[in-house]
Amino acid sequence: MAYVINEDCVACGTCIDECPVSAISEGDIYSIDPDECTECGSCAAVCPQEAISLPE
Repeated sequence: MAYVINEDCVACGTCIDECPVSAISEGDIYSIDPDECTECGSCAAVCPQEAISLPE
């Protein structure tokens, strides 16, 4: 199950450089490609808004 970015995202860009497989795309709210995400959690660990998590 890939990580997801919720509406708390402020598009700060912190997560982009942390993703080892470049699965995160920029936008008003960033998004994670579920086919590319390896579930490593690097993005969630650095998100200052805590906007990245595994889906419930």
